Amino acid sequence: MPTTWDEAFAGRYDEWSAHMTADIAFYVDLTRAADGPLVELAIGNGRVAIPVARETGRPVVGLDISPAMLAQARAHAATAGVTLDLRECDLRELALDEPAALIYCPFRSLQHLPTWADRRRTFERVAASLRPQGRFAFNAIAFDHRIAARLDGERQERPVPHTIRYAVGDNRIDLVLDDGATSSFWWATKNEWLGLLDVAGLELEALYGGFGRELYTEDSREYVFVARRP
Repeated sequence: MPTTWDEAFAGRYDEWSAHMTADIAFYVDLTRAADGPLVELAIGNGRVAIPVARETGRPVVGLDISPAMLAQARAHAATAGVTLDLRECDLRELALDEPAALIYCPFRSLQHLPTWADRRRTFERVAASLRPQGRFAFNAIAFDHRIAARLDGERQERPVPHTIRYAVGDNRIDLVLDDGATSSFWWATKNEWLGLLDVAGLELEALYGGFGRELYTEDSREYVFVARRP
């Protein structure tokens, strides 16, 4: 079961992710405050990890299940002249050589895990991989039924041609390329994410409504979580 962007989308990932820039400064700021190893889950093409490595002057351990995305991250890091320790890894089997001071997972990548069991396993592995007082940060979308009703079945040309389909009974969103290649992700409620932190033994430090550390409200459409291992 894939836990990151499907291989079929890898060749268009630069285009797909080009609009997502606000999160970089947020994660860079967290890494500056981390005294110890830095780990990015679902590193993709290095979009966040490369600025982190450049701004902190420190290597980043980058994990992804996709060989195609890891190849892109390797090439981009070489071009940027930064050090990434890239490893092919299923997030549900996360294991590190030494505990991390910060583990972060950008761009809603945890939503590629389809079941509660998959997410619980991942959160438990994250907790076990953090040093005491180590942090875990990630973001996810807050489901909006009005947006779903408007976009369901609609074909969009940008950032790459695709059709969005919602399977509400399965909490699933499918992004379908014109050739039929599909990437799926599953949304969760705020309380479900909080429950995952709780069962993993992690404590919530902050919940923001955006990467500018905006106050989270019932109208927020992004969850930005920062948790800590006691």
